[in-house]
Amino acid sequence: MKNIVILISGGGSNMAAIVRCAHRESWGKAHGAHIAAVISNRADAGGLAWAQGESIATEVLDHKRFASREAFDAELAAVIDRHQPALVVLAGFMRILTSGFVAHYHGRLLNIHPSLLPAFPGLHTHQRAIDAGCKFAGATVHQVTAELDHGPILEQAAVPVLPGDTADTLAARVLTQEHLIYPRAIAALLAQL
Repeated sequence: MKNIVILISGGGSNMAAIVRCAHRESWGKAHGAHIAAVISNRADAGGLAWAQGESIATEVLDHKRFASREAFDAELAAVIDRHQPALVVLAGFMRILTSGFVAHYHGRLLNIHPSLLPAFPGLHTHQRAIDAGCKFAGATVHQVTAELDHGPILEQAAVPVLPGDTADTLAARVLTQEHLIYPRAIAALLAQL
């Protein structure tokens, strides 16, 4: 079985889109894949309750309990590894990961970023796209490398930046595309494993 572990920090809308797609497209039969666990660094992450409602194992590992980023990442890797993951999927996991953690999951660690990378890595991507006068914005699914918001691009989707857009209206339009391209990119990668 190709186990998938999903990491979240908040509401988990991308996680939910992935789980729904896995059910709809029968990833178990099609790819021998299974959503093994959802792990969060925040006990109040809304996505945890949703995952529990789907009978998915959940765990919380509070990063504030650790003296260093390295100590947190080492324990996080130990928690993840109990599920023997084929893929580790960052779905709104709001932590910068250490190079050692990234190396441990080399080729198996995915992220979605709300811009058309390589444009606008980091935070505040929607406002930065509006401020730059971009005609298009979007989202990128990529493999994670030690460099923030870089790594091989697996899939992208573009949306127009409309007159009068705010960061919130643009973010909502981009999010609808994230929910489409992230599960699609994961399924394509599973087919290659």
